[in-house]
Amino acid sequence: MDNTIRVFSGRTFSSEDIELIRWTKNKYPKLSRIELARTLCEFWEWTTPAGLPKRIQCVEFLEKLESEGVIVLPPKRHKKSAASKTEKEQCFDNNLFTEITGSVKDFDPITLEIARQGTSLKRWKAYVDQYHMLGEKAVYGSRLQYFIKSGDLEVGCMQFSASSWALEAREKWIGWTVADKKVRLNLIVNNSRYLIFPWVHIKNLASKALSLAAIQLQEDWLREYCYAPVLLETFVDLAHFKGTCYKAANWKYLGETKGRGRMDRNKEAALSKKAIFVYPLQKDFKEVLKGENPFKAVNPDE
Repeated sequence: MDNTIRVFSGRTFSSEDIELIRWTKNKYPKLSRIELARTLCEFWEWTTPAGLPKRIQCVEFLEKLESEGVIVLPPKRHKKSAASKTEKEQCFDNNLFTEITGSVKDFDPITLEIARQGTSLKRWKAYVDQYHMLGEKAVYGSRLQYFIKSGDLEVGCMQFSASSWALEAREKWIGWTVADKKVRLNLIVNNSRYLIFPWVHIKNLASKALSLAAIQLQEDWLREYCYAPVLLETFVDLAHFKGTCYKAANWKYLGETKGRGRMDRNKEAALSKKAIFVYPLQKDFKEVLKGENPFKAVNPDE
């Protein structure tokens, strides 16, 4: 194990890095998991393009190592109680799911609202876990979860998160080198969950929400993570869906995946093939992704 080189969220970790984790935990035994992650990010200078520590990614990496028995982390300070689990299960009992039908113009304005930590995000996760075919699974790196709303009425959920590491059709279309991708992969985000609630039948709602996301996401991501992505991507399982809403929202079809997971660099994980759709968020997105034009970022200290 000590001689293994690991790659996680675009960073390579050596056996010395693993020892640094153990040393830091032993040297500062009162650090929480989050505080330990922040400290290690400082040691490794592991930051976002805006200079912020990659705390979320680091915590996920540490917990992965712990699950494999490589390290032992401080206990979690906020464990979910039986009561909180019951609260999640009761989320659906507090809503009357009557059929909603009509045209999108009848339900204007349609808006996207970020599901924040607390009851809002718990409710978002409960909906996705209950009604999305993939469920609510952990995602790596930066992410934004949205409720699709008509006034105060929630009609669906969306999630944007880290892009896939290897997509041959995408790389060829952009004109990316491996070096380009390694430096600027974060400028692409994936529409990793999309759910219109099964009792909602509003014509053109799905494409309308995608259009709103294309308008809103750059500024939201810039505010939350101090940089703006320039391209959206998604995968559509053609065994279950036709990608109609993406086509209606002018997303571009690039081809099919090779049937591997987003971090499957060794070509070992066999998955079903999916259609790849992309949507540029600005005209010069290819130049930005190839490093020819700058991307929009803000200084977190300003």
